[in-house]
Parts: sequence; structure tokens; C-alpha cells
Amino acid sequence: TMGDIALPRRLFLWSMALIYMSAFVSLYMQIPGLYGNEGLLPARKQLRYSGDRSLWAQFQSSPTLLWLSPKLGLSTHTSVELLCLVGAALSLAATLLEPLRDSLVFFVLWLLYLSLYQVGQVFLYFQCPLPRSCPSCARQHDRVTFWLLRWLLFRLMFASGVVKLTSRCPTWWGLTALTYHYETQCIPTSLAWFAHQLPVWWQKLSVVGTFVIEIPVPFLFFSPLRRLRLGAFYLQLLLQVLIILSGNYNFFNLLTLALCLSLLDDQHVNFWLRKPQTTNAFTFHQFNQLLKTVTIPCIWVGLLSLFWEMVSSMFRCACVEGFFKRFLSTLQWMVFGAAAVAMFSISLVPFTYLEQDSAGRLWPGVRQAHQAVDRLQLVNSYGLFRRMTGVGGRPEVVIEGSQDRVTWTEIDFMYKPGNASTPPPLVTPHQPRLDWQMWFAALGPHTQAPWFTSLVYRLLQGHSDVVELLQADASRYPFHAQPPAFVRAHLYKYWFTEPKEDGSYPERWWRRVYVEEFYPTVYLGDPFLENMLYQHGLKDKSSPRRPSNATVPRAVQWLRSQVKGQSAPALIWSLMAGSAVLCLCLTRTPPGRPAQGQPGRGGPTGRARKPPRGQRRHQKRAGRVRRRRGRRRMRRGRFTKSNQRKVKMKIRMTLGTKSRRRRRTRRRFAK
Repeated sequence: TMGDIALPRRLFLWSMALIYMSAFVSLYMQIPGLYGNEGLLPARKQLRYSGDRSLWAQFQSSPTLLWLSPKLGLSTHTSVELLCLVGAALSLAATLLEPLRDSLVFFVLWLLYLSLYQVGQVFLYFQCPLPRSCPSCARQHDRVTFWLLRWLLFRLMFASGVVKLTSRCPTWWGLTALTYHYETQCIPTSLAWFAHQLPVWWQKLSVVGTFVIEIPVPFLFFSPLRRLRLGAFYLQLLLQVLIILSGNYNFFNLLTLALCLSLLDDQHVNFWLRKPQTTNAFTFHQFNQLLKTVTIPCIWVGLLSLFWEMVSSMFRCACVEGFFKRFLSTLQWMVFGAAAVAMFSISLVPFTYLEQDSAGRLWPGVRQAHQAVDRLQLVNSYGLFRRMTGVGGRPEVVIEGSQDRVTWTEIDFMYKPGNASTPPPLVTPHQPRLDWQMWFAALGPHTQAPWFTSLVYRLLQGHSDVVELLQADASRYPFHAQPPAFVRAHLYKYWFTEPKEDGSYPERWWRRVYVEEFYPTVYLGDPFLENMLYQHGLKDKSSPRRPSNATVPRAVQWLRSQVKGQSAPALIWSLMAGSAVLCLCLTRTPPGRPAQGQPGRGGPTGRARKPPRGQRRHQKRAGRVRRRRGRRRMRRGRFTKSNQRKVKMKIRMTLGTKSRRRRRTRRRFAK
């Protein structure tokens, strides 16, 4: 059965605050080069301010707080940086202070990130299951709201496994996907090189394990047996840790691990604190028929699980003592229960995208409700690694610059593969968004990535904000003294190198082969470049508005100057480590006070010095029973009049008496 969830809930809220902080800081470090006035995709071009439309009409068309920029006298670029700073500061405060981990704070964090997403364009279009967190203080309806996290985790993992098979990718069906995955992922780590060297039979066994963890195991999330849920938790933990070690997927895996906390209970958290031939077992048609069979039962399993959590929460509300408290708990249960049912209902629309026949069997009102709130990004469909790319080698775009069109110098990025001798870095939870998009750009022609033309244009102009996206240390940029006069890009195929015959490691991490020209040689004023800029609307001659409020932009610029040139992963890890150390210091028992066995105020599990709610009710009830027994004995005359007064005083000193009454009793005994 499901035990208490107070500690897993607190851990989840603490984890979400930490993840929000890393997300805002990571984006803040890249704003000037991505969305600045001279960046790759200026944010001001996404918002067309019009005096004819009301503020509410503008917000309905694009829900973002950036519409308030003209009202506050701020430019769009300054407002974007300000939203990031506010989000980072608020999430850092929520990490350190438990009272700030409530619904209002997390709603503000979600609204800030949604506002940035609306102008983020292609650099923010990544799968990221950010949940709308629940309040930090314990309530009777907590099981219902916490269950939504389990449902989100189920949709994420189940869809990630199913889409690998519905895509008919031959590498997934042939169990050979991982023989290509480690060298073709967006930004591999150094350990990916070693994982790539494992034998083929092990890679195939790993694919089978991935399918098991992502498709049948998620059904155990709703199991009434506690041990099955814990087993599912540890399997998900194993998968996510292996992904983190072999690839840089920013804070995505940390989010998944935070969602996995919904499978735990207080009892378990307290325990913590202490080349062969193969054949397919089934065909695609058989799998598709199985998917049609299990999609609707999946929905019914989730619905029954939600119904059970709501009923159990309702009985908890009915057991609350006191009419007013019982009424308030019941009212909260009704509000949050209705919200949980609504979220579950609209999430069925993207969930049934896995099987189109099931999508047509949904109630039309559910689809209409999903369309009404779709712009708010409340629910989405998920599916990781639908098809394995780079089967014939990892495609990679290499940019080159020159001053004389004769001698060309490669322009390396900080994180993505380029120089064959540079080891793959470890940057999690930072997300270098330009490096990620370079991986997607290599999968097709440059016309499918209009932002690449903007990148070439900014490199020719020599804008420092864009150059900082490639190299935070300006001295490592080959054209830091003078911008290149000519820029071009070539497409290569990359592979991990193999160990030498004697077992020693090679000097290079990568080997590569030239494929074709990706972008022709251009220069400032080149007709081809000018035509591409005009075609994609990237050359906006209108100058940005001058902000009327000079104080806030000056403060934002000063903060930017303090972090300029700093390593984003190092900054994020420093903040996360500092927050964790402060939380551990706050959880230590003060001198002279006995340990309570629970972390104290401010830590990830919050203040837990008081006994549980059920134990406090038992203590109060026992105190009332003792007082009633004492009064009965006095009425029956079992005590003499001389000691009846002393008995009354002792009764008043039992559990539940006020401090003022205790002091009065002590004074009477002193006399």
C-alpha cells in the first residue's frame, strides 16, 4: 500500500526549485547572443507592439509577460534578461527557504519560463516536462496532486518506448540502435567513447533493457504493491543515471528523476537517510495491434488510480477534527480534485497520439478543452529518440573563416564535436542551445535552418555576444582580433576512434570524413547572403526602441558584466553545490537540542521537528481521556478534599494545556 508522501513531496519541490534555477541561469548566460538586439534571433522581432489592441488581447495571442515592457519603459532585450534574473533569484530563494516552495512561487516560475518560451523560437523548442508543482505545506488532497506527477512520468516513459517501435526504425527493431547512439547524440560525454567500444551483444542487450524499462515497467507506477513501485523506481533511476553519464541532455534527466520521486513514500526515504544472429519476437503489425489493445486500458488504469487517490483523500478530509478545519479541507479537496481531473482529461489528447484510432474515441469535449489551453503548454506529447540518426556516421557542420580566401581556419565550438583531439565535455545541467541546434542543422540543408544564415552574418560582423556563444574565452576564438572577411561551412561525418591493437588509447577522440559543402563562401555585401537574409526576414533595419527607464537597464547591464566570460556549467554547478551545502547546514540540529531524526528547516525535506499529524491527534486524544478519568475519580470521592486541588493541577499539566496555565500552576505549587 501507499504510505505517507510528505518527505518525497518535499524532496520533489526542492528538486524542482533547483532545476528551475539551473534552467534560468543557463538561458541567462546565452541571452545576448541568442535574443539580443544583435543576436541570432532578436526577441524584439517576435513581439509586434500595437496600440490598437488591448493588453489582454496581446496576452491571449501570445501569453508572455514581455507585453508589459513598453508599460515599464523597458526594451524587449532588457525585459528578457530581467525575467531570467527574477526567475533565477526566486528559484534560488525557494531552494534555500521551504516556506517559498508553495503554489504561488511555482506558478510565478512557470509563468516566467512560459513568457521566455514564447520568444525563444527554435532554441527553446526542446522536450522538457516541467510540471506545475504543488504547495509545500501538507494538505489532505496531496495524494491527488502528487498522483498527477506519476501520470506525467508514465506518459513520458511509455511514449518514449512506444515511439521507437512505431517509427519502424530498423536500428530499434534490429536492436542495433546503441551501436550508433553514443557517437551520434547531440553532445556526448567522454564516457560515451568508452561505452561505444562495448561489444555488439552488450549493446543489443542494453536495447532490450531500454525497451523493458520504458514500455512494461511504467505500468508498475500504479501498482498497489509498494515493492513493485520501488522496483520500478530503481529501474528508472538506473536508466537516467546511465544517460547522464553518457550524454549531455541538460536538465531533462534531472527532471525525470524528480518525477520518479512520486513513486516513493516516507518509509523508503527514511531508509535512505539511514555479432550473433537475432530474430524479432514480433512484427510491426503485431506490435501495432498490441498498442491498439493496451492504449485504452492504460487510460482506465490511470483513471482508476486517480479515483482511488481521490477517495482516500476524501476520507482523510472527513477525519479532520473541528468543523471549520473539516470544511476547509473538504473545499480544498474539491478544488484540487477538480483540477487533477481536468489535467488528467486534457492530457489524454496528446497521450492518444501514440495510436490514432484511440484518439478518435475520445469525448469531443476533451479535445475542445485541450485546444482551448494548448497555447499555455500545460500538457504535451512525448517521444524520445523516435528514429536513430547518424547510422552512417555522425553529421557535423564545421564553420571556417578566412581573411584572404586562401588560408582557412576552423571555428570551434565549446561543447559540440569539432576538433578531433578535443575530448567530449560534461556540461549537464547546462543546455548550450546553439550547439544543440548545430546538431539538428547538420541533418538537412541550411535552408531548413534559417538561423544559420544569421549566425554567419553575425560572425562576419564580429559581434561579441554571438562569439561568446561559441567561445566564452575570447582568446580562444581565432578571429578575436579582427572578424573574418569570408565565412563558409562544410559537412563532415564523424565517428569515434577505436582502441589500438595493443590495447592503448588513440591520441584523437574522433575521426572524420569530408562529405560536401554545407554553406557557400560569403562575405559582407555578398548577393547570396543578402538574399538569404531578406528571404528569411533576418535583416531588420529598424532600430530598437530606446528605453525610457534607465535605472533598470543599467542594473541589468552591470549584472551582465559580472558574469561575462564565465563558464555557464561552472556557474550553475557552483550555485547548485552552494545551495546544497547551505541546506545541509540548515538541517543540522542546533547545539543542546536532541536530534529529531528528521531534517530541519530549510532543507530538501523541510521542517519536520513536530510529530506527524496522526501522532499529534493521538496525543491530544490521550490527554483528553486522562483528564476525563481524573474528573470522574474526583466526583466519585476517591480523593480527599485536601488533595483534590493538587489532582486538578496535575490534570491541567497534561498534554494540550497552555503555557500560561502551566506558569499559573507552578506558582500555586510554589506557595
